[in-house]
Amino acid sequence: MGDASAFIGVDIGTTSTKAVAFDRRGQTLADEDREYPLRSPRRGRAEQNPEEILNALLDCLSAVVSTLNKRGIRVGCVSFSAAMHSLMALDGEGRPLTPSIIWADNRASVQARRIREEMDGLAIHRRTGTPIHPMSPLAKLLWFREEDPDTFEAADRWVSVKEYVLSRLFGEFVVDHSIASATGLFNLENLDWDEGALHIAGVSPEKLSRPVPTTRVMDGLLPEYAEKLGLERDTPFVVGANDGALANLGVGAVDPGMVAVSIGTSGAVRSIVRRPEFEEQGRLFCYALDEGAWVIGGPINNGGIALRWLRDEVFPELADTAEKEGRDPYDLMGEMAGKTPAGSDGLIFLPYLTGERAPQWNAATRATFFGLTLQHGRGHMIRAVMEGVAFQLYAVVRVLGEVAGEPKEMRATGGFAHSALWRQMLADVVGREILFPEGVEGSSLGAAILGMKAIGEIESLEAAGGLVGISHRHQPDTANSKVYARLMEIFVRLYERLEPEFEALNKLDLSEDAG
Repeated sequence: MGDASAFIGVDIGTTSTKAVAFDRRGQTLADEDREYPLRSPRRGRAEQNPEEILNALLDCLSAVVSTLNKRGIRVGCVSFSAAMHSLMALDGEGRPLTPSIIWADNRASVQARRIREEMDGLAIHRRTGTPIHPMSPLAKLLWFREEDPDTFEAADRWVSVKEYVLSRLFGEFVVDHSIASATGLFNLENLDWDEGALHIAGVSPEKLSRPVPTTRVMDGLLPEYAEKLGLERDTPFVVGANDGALANLGVGAVDPGMVAVSIGTSGAVRSIVRRPEFEEQGRLFCYALDEGAWVIGGPINNGGIALRWLRDEVFPELADTAEKEGRDPYDLMGEMAGKTPAGSDGLIFLPYLTGERAPQWNAATRATFFGLTLQHGRGHMIRAVMEGVAFQLYAVVRVLGEVAGEPKEMRATGGFAHSALWRQMLADVVGREILFPEGVEGSSLGAAILGMKAIGEIESLEAAGGLVGISHRHQPDTANSKVYARLMEIFVRLYERLEPEFEALNKLDLSEDAG
């Protein structure tokens, strides 16, 4: 494969799929993305149509391939990244019986609590690396078993959305170790399905895909898709890994002690280690990346989705204003937040719009504005939302530091990196320098790098460090960091004191007496 000159990373994300072609130096040659809706038919549900995701993938991948073909650039491989924790049921013909139920779906809250409290959930977490939470396919399967037995019995197979896409492209059901390690069903020691977890879920290995290494190369792209994509049937397709693990590669955070932070729709903090490691209280995940490379860290549910909520539901007229001015609504919001001092004049936002994962792992949490006064306006609310996301990420950084030690370097990526204000804010909250790579789509580059290793284009994943340039370096502003340090302690206490009220409110909403 030495004469190949383009390596495509496809990232199947929560709100869109992106296909990006890179050269051997990690420079972007072509890129496309397609959005698709996230549906919530009932409170606590989060679903997507797998056909919409497949079509988005085919559209953006074929567009990238077309661009490369016109430029006479050969495709060396296509490699996949995907969001974790999705689950869908298929019939015997491989057709969906359910939507794709994503990480933000909280329907299995009761089952997750029972697994954690009554079924030795911490032991399962230590074997599988996946925290016990409604996001986990383990909890979702138990929900189907108990709450929707007709679908549970009718299902011939249970898969993630990436497995579904690969089955359509190649007619084969496989799951990479990385996606599998985020299911709560996969034993990290023997790299196979965990008997104890399968017993709780009530499924056999035959109803799951065959686990394979993340560098597994798929052969024999089906003719109809080869034609649609403009690719030869023998083009190497690499199974790839989960988006979080690949984001570390994409930002060059490949050595122990280097911490990667990302804020997209959700957010995460991660570090690569050489063997599986666990936090005693079960506050962090541990997922596979490649042989001898594991990723520990914690995800937060509410990243850019919190700012999107503010844009769409609280200040919808900003979109009209931005359109009249020929601007992006987020740029207008950032401008308003930038006129507000650090700390939002005492306004604090707990960003739990979709419950929360790390470090609390509590699906019952609710978003809260605390400290509102008549003096607070739109700019304060926007900035408080951005600060609240940064505070929550910093809470995960603190826990990760307890396990892996203080970070020697921090790098950040994701859609939030487009905002200079948000970049500086994160550095101020964390209180240390943060480096921002040239590209903001780290998972796509990480997928391409893993693909390059799979086909022998590079020898090891450590080569990723040399493929990633730094576009911004943000040193913390000392005065702002002092403000944030004081507010961070209030932020932490607010969650602790409101936790029982979150639980009470959650039970109230689910009661039969609710109007």
